[in-house]
Amino acid sequence: MKTVHVAASPNHETAHRMSRAQWKMILIASLGGSLEFYDFIVYGFFAHYIAEQFFPNTSSMVSLLFSFSVLAIGYVVRPLGGIVLSSWGDRYGRRPVFLASIVVVTAATICLGLLPNYQSWGVAASITLIFLRTVQGFCVGGEMPGAITYAVEAAPKRAGLAAGVIICAVNVGVLLATLVNLAIQSFLSSADAAAYGWRIAFLFGGLCGIVSYWMRRNLDESPEFEGMRGAVVKQPFRETLRHHGRQVLAGVMAIAVMAGVNGILYGHMPAFLVQQLHYAPRTAALAQNAYLIVSSVGLLFAGWLGDKIPRRYVLRASAALLLLLSYPFYVALSTHSANLVLLFIGAALVFSLASGTWAAVLADHFPVQIRYSGIALSYNVAVVAFSGFAPLLATMLIRETGSLAAPALYVIAASAVTLLAGAFAPALTRISHVAQQAN
Repeated sequence: MKTVHVAASPNHETAHRMSRAQWKMILIASLGGSLEFYDFIVYGFFAHYIAEQFFPNTSSMVSLLFSFSVLAIGYVVRPLGGIVLSSWGDRYGRRPVFLASIVVVTAATICLGLLPNYQSWGVAASITLIFLRTVQGFCVGGEMPGAITYAVEAAPKRAGLAAGVIICAVNVGVLLATLVNLAIQSFLSSADAAAYGWRIAFLFGGLCGIVSYWMRRNLDESPEFEGMRGAVVKQPFRETLRHHGRQVLAGVMAIAVMAGVNGILYGHMPAFLVQQLHYAPRTAALAQNAYLIVSSVGLLFAGWLGDKIPRRYVLRASAALLLLLSYPFYVALSTHSANLVLLFIGAALVFSLASGTWAAVLADHFPVQIRYSGIALSYNVAVVAFSGFAPLLATMLIRETGSLAAPALYVIAASAVTLLAGAFAPALTRISHVAQQAN
């Protein structure tokens, strides 16, 4: 057994503090989630350029719709990728799946940056773009659940903080995408950004992927998986559905607030602030970046707190606060009655309690043998159900009610689902008790 295994084993922890080896394992595991969200956000930033290059049409709106449809395909295929990759991860180990997914995602990202446009390849360019995004979505479906699984198994006595680091890395990926977009828009003309600037963003993401693989190649298997190799389940996904279906449903409900709020913040809010609420683009960008920074610090604190007290209570506290404060937040937002940056900082403080704990709470639902599969299934179902449709439902709520504050109703509903999760399956709390007794 390699040295890092011994150092990372809970039997060798001192004073309940994570060792250097554990920190190294968790930080390296977090790189994939960072790359995942970088690619997702970058595609959204440059969707109108990609539409012109790969889906030319006399109507710019039709062209853009095609481009966003490709983004949606990546979302839809995520659950399938989660099922396949998590099953492999529960059978053969977390490490080989980690390495394979980062290689495939990195290769696809680089290919996107180099892909000839419609004028060069014709419809083959459009089809190849769809294929590459499908491959990315497939791998992404297993990347985040795998990182969470690995982190909580690498440092089981500090699972809350370990999982918080994984989620913090997601914010770093979003922030990095924002900065790359800002740099391209600042240093290139609009024509150059449309012609090749967007390619630079994808190639930079590919470079980050190569660095991630280089760091991950010597990553050791998670200690908890190593300890149960003799009890590996041959069909993890079937086992999860057959014997842990209730935990999966409870997990989906528990993280509904995370998925719902993220769908609103990243899918609906950017365009909503500028196009419907008429905030200056610079002000909106400043507020959103302030949110990312404050949220990143806040969620690490929430993860640390979740190792001191039952983390499900921290998650529910956030859901309760969002249920109470979402409508006043949207009223202030729509009436311009409060400083936008301060509003987003307040939202970050409240939501960070959920974003810093949901991953570890979800991991508490499942035993080691099917943990990867359970997390992947719950996470991807929640993301598709509550994130994927958030922008559409928020827009429909505004249209049906005539109120610009109507998206708050969606956040309230998602928060209520999370609060109901505790009552739905009270027997599941003993799993969490066992997981946290060592703390």
